[in-house]
Amino acid sequence: MKKDNIYSKTGVPSEKAKKIYFTGPILARDISVVIKSTNEKIYHVAFNNGSRTKLHSHDGGQTLIVTKGKGDLIIYKKLVKAKNNFRIKVTKIIKLKTGDCVHIPAMKLHTHGSTDKNTSFSHIAINSFPEKNREPKTIWYESDFKSKVSTVL
Repeated sequence: MKKDNIYSKTGVPSEKAKKIYFTGPILARDISVVIKSTNEKIYHVAFNNGSRTKLHSHDGGQTLIVTKGKGDLIIYKKLVKAKNNFRIKVTKIIKLKTGDCVHIPAMKLHTHGSTDKNTSFSHIAINSFPEKNREPKTIWYESDFKSKVSTVL
């Protein structure tokens, strides 16, 4: 294996990890750019100070491999849909720790990240291509998780 194809902490910062998609500070590195992957998008994401992803889904599914700390994955179901928003309901909470792997099927509404403001949490996220030669798309939502009403970002 050539050294220039090996991911390191000095990898490529992800251009897709916009602050509006997270509840706090994160560091995301795009591994797929370094290894020139053509079947999936691969990211290493570190969540700091209890940060999490906002509510989202992927059109090709996602696999998470926890590399450090404790976190969780929360799966939601869409309920009554209005024109620009919808209600949500938690259907599953999966606790995650270093070494755990979990697959999230395509179009499942979810959020994941750190569960503790005093510890860091990181994972490798593998976003599968939904079709050959078609990059995966992530659909992001805004939610307060109290009223259970969500809207597209």
